[in-house]
Amino acid sequence: MLYVPNDVAGATGGWVAVVADITERKRTEQVLRESEERLRLAAQAARMFAYSWDAATDIIERSGESAEILGVEQGAAPTGAAMSAMVHPADKERLEAAIAELTVESPRLQITFRMNRPDGMVIWLERNSRAYFDEHGKIKRLVGMVVDITERKRAEEALKESEQRFRLVADSAPVLMWMSGTDKLCTYFNKRWLDFTGRSNDEELGNGWAENVYTGDTQRCLDTYAHSFDRREEFRMEYRLRRHDGVFRWMLDIGVPRFHEDGSFAGYIGSCVDITEQKLAEESLSSISGRLIEAQEKERAWIAREMHDDINQRLGVLAMELDRQGQNLQASADELRSSMAEAYRQVSELSSDIHSMSHRLHSLKLDSLGLAAAMKGFCSELAKRQNVEVKFSSHRIPRRVPEAISLCLFRVLQEALQNAVKHSGARSFRVSLVRSTNQIALAVCDEGRGFRPEEVLLGAGLGLTSMRERLKLVGGTFDIDVKPRRGTTIRAFVPLIPPARSASAEI
Repeated sequence: MLYVPNDVAGATGGWVAVVADITERKRTEQVLRESEERLRLAAQAARMFAYSWDAATDIIERSGESAEILGVEQGAAPTGAAMSAMVHPADKERLEAAIAELTVESPRLQITFRMNRPDGMVIWLERNSRAYFDEHGKIKRLVGMVVDITERKRAEEALKESEQRFRLVADSAPVLMWMSGTDKLCTYFNKRWLDFTGRSNDEELGNGWAENVYTGDTQRCLDTYAHSFDRREEFRMEYRLRRHDGVFRWMLDIGVPRFHEDGSFAGYIGSCVDITEQKLAEESLSSISGRLIEAQEKERAWIAREMHDDINQRLGVLAMELDRQGQNLQASADELRSSMAEAYRQVSELSSDIHSMSHRLHSLKLDSLGLAAAMKGFCSELAKRQNVEVKFSSHRIPRRVPEAISLCLFRVLQEALQNAVKHSGARSFRVSLVRSTNQIALAVCDEGRGFRPEEVLLGAGLGLTSMRERLKLVGGTFDIDVKPRRGTTIRAFVPLIPPARSASAEI
C-alpha cells in the first residue's frame, strides 16, 4: 500500500494499494515444510543424519538426529578433530587413509567404521560422503550422510556366530550333510561328506556332487530332488555314492526344506547315512526267501504231478468200475444199487476236489496254455467256488512268458484275489493283465470296505510280504491304492527282462 499526497501543504489526498496473490507461494512453503518433516522422520526411523565439514574452520554442521546417535549434546557444533577422536582405534587409520585418497576425479567415499560414544557404547556407522576441492586440489568441504548400522552389524555377527556353531556341529555329526540355496544348487557340504568322497568343497558345489553318484541312479536321484524342491516337500531317496577309494556305497538321503523367520523359502538341508550293510542284509534275506519259495514251488509241482498223474487217474478208474458194477446189478437189488451210487458220488467228488487241489498247488494250465489262460481259468473256478463275480481281461499277453515271471504273477493273483474275496466284503471283482512295451501289469480291484491303513503298512495277515518278496525276485514292484469303504486296488508290475545285477555285485 502506498501514500499519495495531493497538495503543496502535504494534506492527504488518498491512498493507492497493490495487492499480490501469494497463495501458490504459501502452498509451496507448506509442501516444503511437510517434505522436510517427512525427511526428518525418515532420518530418525532409519537412524541417520546429514553432515557438512568445513576444512578451513574444522567445524561440522550436522542435523539434529546426530545427537542421539552419537551420544553428544544437542546443538553443539563439534569439530572434525573431536569426531576423529571418537573413532575406534582399530578403524582410525583406515578411515583417515580413505579420506586422504579422495581426489577431484574420485571424490566419493563410502566406508563403515566404529565409534566410541561418550557413554562408553561402541556403535557401527556407515558414512557416504562427497568431497569438494579448491583450485589447488585440496579438500575444502565434505558433505554426506551417516547411518547407524549397529543393529545390522550385531545381527550379522550373531548370524556369523550361529553359522560357525552350525558348521562345528555339522562337521562333528556322524552323517554326511549338505545344504542348497533357492536355486537348487548345493552351497555347503560338511567335513564328513568331503572325507567320504575325497573331494574338495569347490568340486562338490552346485551339482558337482552328482558326479560321484552311480550312473544308474543319477537321473532318478536328480528327478526326486527337483520334484520335491518344486513342491517344498521333504524327501527320502536311496542311491549309490562313490567313496574316496572308488567303492560305491548305498546312501539314504533325507532332505527337508528350510524357511526364514518371515516364512520365505531358504533352500534345503539334508543328511545321508550309509545303508550298505542293511542293503546287503536285505539282499541276503531276499535270496534265502527266494530259495525257500523255489523249493516250495518244486515240491508243489511234484505233488501236483503225483496227484494228477497217479491218484486222480486211479480214482477215476475206481469210479468207472463202481459205475459198471452198478449197471450190472439186477433190478431187485435196489438198496445195494443206491449204496453203490452214493459211493460213486463220493468218489467223484473226491476226484474233483483232488483235481482242484492239484490246480491250486500248481496250475498245469500255466505250463500248457500260458499265463493269461491260466489266470482266466483260476478266476472262473474261484468265482464258481465262492459264488462271486470275477471279470477277467487281458491285452497283448504273449503265449510264452518267462517261467519265473509267469509263476510270480499267477501267485500274486491267487493271493490278492483270495484276500479280496475273504476280506473286502464285495461280491464283484475285476482282474486285468496288460502288457506294455517292456513290462506286464496286473491289477486286482474290488469295491469293498478296503483295508485299514495300518494293516496295509504292516501287511498283517494279508499276504503282502509274500507278494512283495515274489515280485522282488523278478525285479517287480507293487502298490496298493486303498480307499476306505470304497474299495482296494492292488497293482503289480514286472519287467519282461528281470535285472540280473545285485547290490553286492555293484558295491
